[in-house]
Amino acid sequence: MSLKLTTFKHTKNWFIRGTIEGRRILESTGTTNKKQAEEYRRKREAELWQERIYGAREVVNFEAAALAYIKDQQRSPATLRYLDKLVMYFGAWKLKDINNAALRGAYSNILQKGEEASPATKKRAIRTPLQAVLEHAAILGWCDRPAFAPISVQKKPKKFLMPDEATLLIEHAADHLKPLLVFLLCTGCRASEAFDLKWADVDLRGKRATVWQKQGRQRFIDLCPTALHWLQDIEWRDGYVFRPVRLTKGAPIIGERYHDAGRQYGGQMKRGWAGACRRAGFAGRIREWTPKGSKKVSSIFVPELTPHCLRHTWASWHYCVHKDILRLQSDGDWSDIGVVTEYAKLMPDAYKDDIIRWWSHGPNIAKIP
Repeated sequence: MSLKLTTFKHTKNWFIRGTIEGRRILESTGTTNKKQAEEYRRKREAELWQERIYGAREVVNFEAAALAYIKDQQRSPATLRYLDKLVMYFGAWKLKDINNAALRGAYSNILQKGEEASPATKKRAIRTPLQAVLEHAAILGWCDRPAFAPISVQKKPKKFLMPDEATLLIEHAADHLKPLLVFLLCTGCRASEAFDLKWADVDLRGKRATVWQKQGRQRFIDLCPTALHWLQDIEWRDGYVFRPVRLTKGAPIIGERYHDAGRQYGGQMKRGWAGACRRAGFAGRIREWTPKGSKKVSSIFVPELTPHCLRHTWASWHYCVHKDILRLQSDGDWSDIGVVTEYAKLMPDAYKDDIIRWWSHGPNIAKIP
């Protein structure tokens, strides 16, 4: 029996329906256009007959594998964006034809800088999602496990702050940023975790905060005296803990929350961070450009440090104080112990008492007015 087009009352899309060698088929064509639906029907019927004769390994294409991967469980918005681009390029490719040479072709055709793109970009945007789809397809028996050449990502020295530098940063930060920066230095939270933190997940009496991972997994953060004191000084007790402030006609307006980027990119406090680093005298560069439609050159200070360096700082301080690599891995929520060991030799032992004092009493500056 061949496949036929049909419709249903609850949807405007055309469906294909029928039986191929005893296998019942009911699939949406994804279109309301009958001509396009007919093209889909003919293509799908041919694929199913080929699969019946030659086996799934010979006929399953990347588009079908990507769809199965997405349906298997919820994927992040970033993963879906990467997969969209991969499907546009690899869509009709048979899984058995996607090898290392095909991967290099994807770099050239998908990435803006092609083969010249950074190893980190190649890995994040192409190799990792492509391999994930093929690994899932291999579990389903549609192809062999992928074997791609590894991408070497050059490791950069981890930048971190000494206790007196941390104090200098807080001293020169905008008032609304100070509690956030202190919280990051005291807890090792990722900036995205702090931006998403709500008062409902903060127990001031129990000295604990609960932050949530991308996968919906929670982890508990014990609050040291400094973190606790600075949280207690925040004037509001509902909604999001850390909020942006903008000036309107010279008057500060407190926002509801920092921009929700879905934890796919940062930059929510880019300007405030750059200003604090510049006023503190930290290293950086001046980037200049001419905006479109303007003849005037604009400039901005770009610090060498990023907000993520505060997580590096906390980790190096943590090991200096506790000398426990497994505790650091657990408290910082790292899955790879190899990453954690990099923090073991960053902070000299001579600063242990300074760190304990910082976490106990905080930076020796005036608090929020």
